[in-house]
Formats: sequence, C-alpha cells, structure tokens
Amino acid sequence: MVESSDEELAQRSQDGDHLAFGVLVERYEKKLLSYGRRFLSQREEIADLVQEVFLKSYANLKSFDVTRRFSPWIYRIAHNVFVTALKKRKFEAVPFFDPDTLFPHPVAKETADGDAYEQELRAMLDKSLNQLDKKYREPLVLFYYQELDYEDIADILHIPVNTVGVRLKRGREAMRKMLEAEKK
Repeated sequence: MVESSDEELAQRSQDGDHLAFGVLVERYEKKLLSYGRRFLSQREEIADLVQEVFLKSYANLKSFDVTRRFSPWIYRIAHNVFVTALKKRKFEAVPFFDPDTLFPHPVAKETADGDAYEQELRAMLDKSLNQLDKKYREPLVLFYYQELDYEDIADILHIPVNTVGVRLKRGREAMRKMLEAEKK
C-alpha cells in the first residue's frame, strides 16, 4: 500500500475523512512538540498548545490549499500559537540547541571529561541562542531542529527566502561570537 502524502490526507480530511486527519496528527505530533520546546519550557503547557495547534488546524482545514505543502501551513499555525503563548507570559529562557546539531562529529562521551565538556558546551549554546534576537533564533530552530528548508521557513515566518538565508547566517555568526567571547 502506498503511503498518502500530507497534502492527500489534508484533501481527504477536507472531504470529511476524520481518520485522515488523525494520520496527520500522528505524523506531526512529535515534530510540533519538539518545536514547542524551543519556545516554552513547561512540558504540560507545550502538550496543551500542540493540541490547540491541531484544533486550530482542523477548524481551518477548509482554508488549506492542497496544491501547496502542508508542513509549512501547520508550522505557521504552531508558530502563531507559541508566539501568542510567549506574549501572554513575557520572555522565558529555554534551552534551544543540542551541541550535536552544530557539531555533527561525535563528542567523546566515554569519559567523565567528555561528559563535562558536553554539558558545558550545551550550556554555552543554550545561553547564546537564548540571547539571540527572535528574528535570528526562529530560523535557526526551524532549520536545525525541524529540518525545514529555506522555502518552508520563509512560508512559516512570512519573510522572503533570501531573508531566511541572511538570518541564518547572521544568527550563526552572532552565536559564534558569543561562544568565542565566553571562552575568553
């Protein structure tokens, strides 16, 4: 049996197939929970907000254009829900980056020194990412954690594709400078 695309499932959902929407929920739940952790730190709240994302996406499914990609559409809804939650309670620092994301080679984990180094590196990365302006932090999270391409990020953030590249570059540069300053 051939697996249906997200867009096909969305079309079936628009036509009244509630099971098709359930498949979309299964496909996106873990991804959206992960994305939510980049905004908020309370896991219970994140799960509630992800449920809100699914409720809003289901309620607005008729407005989804099935000729376009589904993932940027649902990520945009999630983005709006998470940003609204942040605005309600102001800024709260949360961990954003895993060192394995920036450093694809394995960090030595066999020794106590390796563990200490990894924990220190993670703390520095979290701190520097949290200090970044939101306009740089969001594209970094979407690109590295959600593994979205430039076009999807542009759709989610409502910015031009070229701006995505510029913000990713400037965000990485700013993080690198913060990490270098931290070493001194």
